[in-house]
Amino acid sequence: MQISGKARRHCTLLAVLSLFASTALLAQEVGLAGVMGSKAMLIVNGSEPQSVAVGQTLGGVKVLSVQGDRVDIEIGGKKRPLRVGQYAVGVAGGDGSGKVTLTADVQGHFFSTGTINGTSVRFVVDTGATLIALGPTDARRIGLDLQRGQRGMTSTANGQVLVTRVPLDTVTVGEITLHNVEAVVLQADMPVALLGMSFLNRMEMQRDGSTMILKKRF
Repeated sequence: MQISGKARRHCTLLAVLSLFASTALLAQEVGLAGVMGSKAMLIVNGSEPQSVAVGQTLGGVKVLSVQGDRVDIEIGGKKRPLRVGQYAVGVAGGDGSGKVTLTADVQGHFFSTGTINGTSVRFVVDTGATLIALGPTDARRIGLDLQRGQRGMTSTANGQVLVTRVPLDTVTVGEITLHNVEAVVLQADMPVALLGMSFLNRMEMQRDGSTMILKKRF
């Protein structure tokens, strides 16, 4: 197993990553914090809850209707129902063709919000990482059983580190879902998970300047 030296740089960029606006991402994560009359209290990409009236849009998320504790929204071109405390993920780059279009940020990184085993995870594309790499907090949120994982050592820019290799039932980015994808869980948390080659090897990858297209091969 091998994790690239990019992992260290990603960790040191935590303060910078938190400043990226949702427009720098091709995916949105929206949660319903509550309902105030005919307005929905939405949390978009981890922002503070904001009241949004029916017909209005916040961060690419449109409120279609408010009925009691249920709110219908439009995200990524699709209608989704939400109840208080629930979240949904939508991808602006999804077009029904089984491919995802990502746009680089100002530093040339490609970010996306996807899911692992149905749990929302923020990814950064890392072609130098052999496997998907997660921190322990993400692993706990997802519900991974590390006791059943395979422990080993891997090389990073900080030297040899202990990791636990685990299989992931499903990994979804946009409209692409892969099954049985290998990953490693590091001992230290990272600001984002690394979308490594255990996922990307099963993609056709096309890059044109600041745009990257991922298309499922198998």
